[in-house]
Amino acid sequence: MSSLERKARIFNVQKYSIYDGPGVRTLIFFKGCPLRCKWCSNPEGLQRKYQVMFQEDLCIDCGKCVSECPVRIHDLQNGEDRLSETERLGPRHQVNRGVDCIGCRKCEKVCPRKALSIAGSDKTISEVLEIIQQDMLFYLSSGGGVTLGGGEVTAQPEFAANLLTECRRLGIHTAIETSGYVKQDALLMIAQFTDLFLYDIKHIDSDRHYELTGVRNEQILENLRELIRRGFNVRVRMPLIKGLNDREETIARTMEFLQSFKHYKNFRGVDLLPYHKLGINKYKQLDMIYPISDDLSFKDEELSRIEESLRGYDFQVEVIRH
Repeated sequence: MSSLERKARIFNVQKYSIYDGPGVRTLIFFKGCPLRCKWCSNPEGLQRKYQVMFQEDLCIDCGKCVSECPVRIHDLQNGEDRLSETERLGPRHQVNRGVDCIGCRKCEKVCPRKALSIAGSDKTISEVLEIIQQDMLFYLSSGGGVTLGGGEVTAQPEFAANLLTECRRLGIHTAIETSGYVKQDALLMIAQFTDLFLYDIKHIDSDRHYELTGVRNEQILENLRELIRRGFNVRVRMPLIKGLNDREETIARTMEFLQSFKHYKNFRGVDLLPYHKLGINKYKQLDMIYPISDDLSFKDEELSRIEESLRGYDFQVEVIRH
């Protein structure tokens, strides 16, 4: 099989991004992630399998998806009646989460109100490249390129390495967003074709990291050391979640850890990414419970105070305000 026909499972393509690497970029989101961060804004990227996303407020309980689905994920069941937008009482549409979607998208196509969508699409490198190349002029004029994220892009390393190779061949700047929770040989294979790593440190304390993400951080920190020591360009990104990892001593410990890299020209500094509520509605569409009940976003004055506390470090630290 030609490397261009290798497939990966993608769940989104976002164009014209300006927050995920230099210039104007196209983001490719890979499905599947080994972490379970409590604040994750892409729950449809956590599992590799296809998933049905259902917007109940759009559904008119017509039942067309029931007859189309070959594996009977959809059903109309009597339950607590609700008044639909057409003021009709009757059985409600239900998604059977115990059945695995096969990705045929028949329900998505037949739904008259666009209440159903399937998260996940298998695409070849050729197909992804075709999408990426549509915006070559934007990359050239802005110094932008392509960024691979997720989910976790390193969970599909062969495809990622092949895609990045082709982008490099075309003169397109390459970046990946990663948690760093991956075997080092797979990470280094991808690194050969990556111009910039956007590398997450979610918490410097391994026990607390486990509580917040489901994995410990020793491998993540060691992979970061290895990338920087080998000369790969790395910009660290820290999600900033009120009450979870924003304590002054937590941020200070992280900065002290990064101080050892300040003399490496390939260490490109740190971005702090304040918590946002984007993605909460997607949990409901997947019948998942959003783990955070409180509003953990920051006020402007709180972010300004954090920014001021970071001015003493010998490398660039920026709080990203969307």
